[in-house]
Amino acid sequence: MSKHKPAKHDSKANAKTHTQASTQPKHHTNGHISTREHQSNTPLEDTRWNGWGNANVNKTVSKHGAKLIKSHIGKTKPLKSVSLQHVIDSVPASRLPKAVVDLNMVSTDAETRVRHARGQSFPDWIAMHSGEFGTFPDGVAMPTSTADVEQLLALAEEHDLVVIPFGGGTSVVGHINPQADERPILTVAMYQMDRLIDFDAISQVATFGAGTQGPAVEAQLAEHGYRLGHFPQSWELSTLGGWIASRSSGQQSLGYGRIEQLFAGGTLVTPEGVLDIPAIPASSAGPDLREMMMGTEGRAGIFTEVKVRVQPVPDAKVFKVVFLPNWQAGKAVLREAVQRGIGLSMLRLSNSEETNAHLHLGTSPSQFTAITSYLKLRGMGKDKVMMTYGVSGEKEQTAFALKQFKKLLNEHGGVGGTIADVMGKIWAHGRFKFPYLRGTLWDRGIMVDTFETATNWSNIDEQMQAMQTAVRDALSEEGESVMAFTHISHVYKQGASLYTTYFFRAGKTHEATLKRWQKIKHVASLSVANGKATISHQHGVGRDHAPYLQAEKGELGLQVTADMLASLDPDGRMNPGVLVDEGVL
Repeated sequence: MSKHKPAKHDSKANAKTHTQASTQPKHHTNGHISTREHQSNTPLEDTRWNGWGNANVNKTVSKHGAKLIKSHIGKTKPLKSVSLQHVIDSVPASRLPKAVVDLNMVSTDAETRVRHARGQSFPDWIAMHSGEFGTFPDGVAMPTSTADVEQLLALAEEHDLVVIPFGGGTSVVGHINPQADERPILTVAMYQMDRLIDFDAISQVATFGAGTQGPAVEAQLAEHGYRLGHFPQSWELSTLGGWIASRSSGQQSLGYGRIEQLFAGGTLVTPEGVLDIPAIPASSAGPDLREMMMGTEGRAGIFTEVKVRVQPVPDAKVFKVVFLPNWQAGKAVLREAVQRGIGLSMLRLSNSEETNAHLHLGTSPSQFTAITSYLKLRGMGKDKVMMTYGVSGEKEQTAFALKQFKKLLNEHGGVGGTIADVMGKIWAHGRFKFPYLRGTLWDRGIMVDTFETATNWSNIDEQMQAMQTAVRDALSEEGESVMAFTHISHVYKQGASLYTTYFFRAGKTHEATLKRWQKIKHVASLSVANGKATISHQHGVGRDHAPYLQAEKGELGLQVTADMLASLDPDGRMNPGVLVDEGVL
């Protein structure tokens, strides 16, 4: 691990030489494929400043879908929203020192600072629409190399700055929000480090800049006939570095693996130096640095280069939807499929409440009537559940997996046929569009949020019931109803993840609405912390989950984590308050 203290100019020079050798496209033979120049861009240019995704993309909600939600929570009234200019006018002068401001990679522009002040959590939306941000970063750096990041951290030490890493700005648990601090705050946005640097075709290992977003990862790999296969819901905007920092899971992780299976190694720049994590297939040489640095959420440093395990683009990929008579039948199919090792790429099961909601929200009235009538004829009543499944790979493998799975479905009363193909295509086409629905509902005064966990198969039903009951009753003292439903989003031989979505009415003010969310979030988190489950399966800890982490890690586990982070960031300047809640220790 190389040191890079400000006074040691020779170490900076050495670090720069190392970076130039590793960030320029390689031109190897012996299995390495040359990479092309990739044009970088700033993704926030076309995104909503106070919501999700591309400003030109919207998702409508069907009339019967909105009617269903309001039948649960009552009539709603939208909250007012401030303008971008209103927020820009509230941004204070930057406190960054001249040595940092003068770097050509640093911006103190007010709008840039606004667009990097919040992520996509519910409190973030409240802040963005009310204009009550609290704190803004004092500047935003956009480095282009590992050497740039080293220079930024050296200056951060010299001038006592707080540093917040920023990938795609998609955090839903408060990872990237600056907090009030006497020290100036520098956000480091990784947009410009978004190219495929090296590709070892023989080992099937690709090296990317950590700021590469999901679509760019797949597009650049596809040029060589390969893919990563990591597709979180935030895929449009989220980055490789963010996936690793938060231990992300993709929709097809059953087939491709979670990020911990895909992450092979890379470069992490810390306040104490550069940590190079070797891309070795396996090792028994003590604790695994790769595993130790995953999930550190910016507290240990900033990932700049990432090596990932890839595979050839599949010959075939199929997504289908099937219905089963009830939750127990659907759950049995999931567990038996994964424990038998049937070669699927994804499995997802909606409980009856979510099945009903999806049939309303995802269809037109005529489609809804046709589908529900057909299912009724096939004996599917109100307890029916919807299962989405996928298979990806060579044609012979996918055909065999589908044959095995169809037999299992038949054993448990599954109903598919043409409906399976049609709805599977609908899901595949719109699978990254659901987050846009949040904005559509927000404009109607319908508040929506989610949370997730994972637990053993033997605890699935008890955990789901505890979560849904806690959420639905959270606002009962106010006379408010909350609509909630759950699906299993990822499966393992040992257990599965539970993903709960809930809707509630906006209050009369932004503050009142936030208080409602805080009540729901607290009881939901307690229902997980008090159970045999994790506080986060795929979204990370951030600030929102940090107070509940001790229930899972224990006091000693939290202390070990804090000690490890302190060894790399002794001054506590990297994303303070995230992951480990200092108030707990």
